[in-house]
Amino acid sequence: MRAGCRLHVACAELELSVRTVQRWRRAPGGGEDQRRGPKSKPSHALSSEERAELLRVVNAPEHRNLSPKQIVPKLADGGVYLASESTIYRVLRDHQLLTHRGASRPRSVKRPEELLALGPNQLWSWDITYLPAAVKGTFHYLYLFVDVWSRRIMKAVVLAEESSERAAELLRDACVEHGIPPNSLRLHSDNGSPMKGSTMLATMQALGVVPSFSRPTVSDDNPFSEALFRTLKYVPDYPRRPFPSLDAAWAWVERFVAWYNHEHRHSAIGFVTPDQRHRGHDLAVFAARRALYESARRKQPARWTGRTREWDAPDIVPLNPRESDSRARASRSRRLGATSTTSMAPTNRSSSSRRSCRRQSEAFAS
Repeated sequence: MRAGCRLHVACAELELSVRTVQRWRRAPGGGEDQRRGPKSKPSHALSSEERAELLRVVNAPEHRNLSPKQIVPKLADGGVYLASESTIYRVLRDHQLLTHRGASRPRSVKRPEELLALGPNQLWSWDITYLPAAVKGTFHYLYLFVDVWSRRIMKAVVLAEESSERAAELLRDACVEHGIPPNSLRLHSDNGSPMKGSTMLATMQALGVVPSFSRPTVSDDNPFSEALFRTLKYVPDYPRRPFPSLDAAWAWVERFVAWYNHEHRHSAIGFVTPDQRHRGHDLAVFAARRALYESARRKQPARWTGRTREWDAPDIVPLNPRESDSRARASRSRRLGATSTTSMAPTNRSSSSRRSCRRQSEAFAS
C-alpha cells in the first residue's frame, strides 16, 4: 500500500478481509499481520504415511487419468477407503497435482469487454421482450433501444414478429432521428438471432455503429435493457391481463415511454428524468437542489450534523465493468464539484414506498 496499492486489492491478494486489517490497525500497536494459524494439528488429520499411500494410489496407472470423483467410487467397489473425496482434492492441491491433463482445452472464463459511456449517444443497449397477446401462447414483441449514459429510451416499437430485418430498420430510423454521426455509437445486445442476423450486422456496418455482444448463456451481461424491462413490467399501471391487440400494446408502450423519459426520476442518475440528463438540463436541477439545501442548513444549522445531501450523477457509466462500481461512485462530485455526502433516507420505508408507488401510478395513468 505504501507503493500506491489500494487496501481492498491488497487484502484480496492476501486473502484477508478489509475489516480484519482495519481491526488490527485500531488495536494498540497494531497494523502488523496478526494471523497465528492453528495452534495444534487436528488429531484426525492424515499421517505422513497415509498421505504418501494416497498419492501412490491416485497416481497409479489405473487411476492417474481419473478424477477423485471417479477414483473414490472405484476404490469403494474394491473395498478400499483411503480418504474422502474433498480430502483427496486437498492433498492433490497441496502437491500441485490438480492440473488439466486431458486432450481438450481447459475451461476458461472470458470476461466481457468493458465499455464506458462518457456522454449521451455514445453507448446504446437494446433488446426485445415479450408482451402477452390475447391468444394464450402468443406474444407481441417490444423492440427497445436505451442510451446507457442517460437511461433515455431512444426508440421503442411493438411489432408482431421478431426479425433481424425489422430491427435493422428501427436502428436506421433511430440513428436518423437522433442525428447519430458514423463511427460514434457502440450498440450492445445479447446473442439473440435478431441481434446477430446478417441484415442487422450489415446495417450496423453501413451506419458506422460498432456492435457489442454479451457472453453466450449469460443473462446479466446486458443489464440496462433487462433493468428497463423489469421497470416496464412492474410499473403499477402495467396491465394484469394480456393486451387485446397490437394497437393496444403499442398505445400503452407509447404512454410508458413518455412517462419514463419525461417524468420518471431515475435513482441511478441523481433522481432526474432521463430526458433532463440526456439534454444536459440536470446540471441546473442539481445546482438548484444544492442551493436549496444550503439555504435550509443556514436557517437551521442544528439539524445538520455534517454536510448536506449530495446532488449529482456519475460522469462515467460502465457496462460490464472489470472492477466494482467504485469507479462510477468515484466519478460523483467531480462533475459539478459537489461537496455533500450526507444521505437522507425515509424513516418509514414501507409507508414511503406505498406512497411513492401510489403517486407513480397516478402520474403514469394521467
